[in-house]
Amino acid sequence: MEKLVYLLWAPPGTDRDAFRDRLLGDCAPRLLASGARGLVLAVDDSQADVPPPVPPPAGEAPLSAEVGLWLDCHDRRGRCEQILAGTGARLAGYLVSEALYTDYGGNAHAAPRDWPDGERSPGLLTVTLLERPARLGRAEWLAHWHGVQSPVSESMQPRTRYVRNEVVRPLTPQAPPFEGIVDEAWPSARHVGDPMLFYRAEGSPERLKRNLERMLESVTGFLDLDRIRSNTMSEYILKS
Repeated sequence: MEKLVYLLWAPPGTDRDAFRDRLLGDCAPRLLASGARGLVLAVDDSQADVPPPVPPPAGEAPLSAEVGLWLDCHDRRGRCEQILAGTGARLAGYLVSEALYTDYGGNAHAAPRDWPDGERSPGLLTVTLLERPARLGRAEWLAHWHGVQSPVSESMQPRTRYVRNEVVRPLTPQAPPFEGIVDEAWPSARHVGDPMLFYRAEGSPERLKRNLERMLESVTGFLDLDRIRSNTMSEYILKS
């Protein structure tokens, strides 16, 4: 079984909740009928109306949705791509290797998942798109992402779930050169919007400063800050 991730940018002026409803009500059942063995949707809707940790550059369209699906073989993805392209969104697809670094219930920040497939996950999701800087080889880049950034962020942030998607290769023409797609779930919108909560500073300006400096050192060790794309979204696990 292989995991595919599709990024969607809806046409300008598209109603966010209407786009979500189309993905959930129309596209999702058809994707499952077309062979998807697992399906997760992240969507920028009105319930995720929180500024992202890293705002997009002025004039750049934000990501509208991320669709993660599992197929027996990525060669049989044609029908799924047709369904997603039918939304009118700009589409970029990737074959990925998924690491479930932390699942719900895997730390003190959340209990195990107890809501059914199809129901919106509690809290808030951030989807972050990563480009590898030219200054780093892939092996060095992966070593820092996996061996430094993942444990550093896990130690200081209140994530409830962390899915690390390492891009194997793009699947659609002209897909942006992302080499990592990260899904991070948080207990609430406040945990993303309030730096004291986001960095677990516990009300201490000194601790906030230390954690910010430590995070910045780790992030800039393998990413260029102006190339990071982060998006706040609602998560729907439609078939686990």
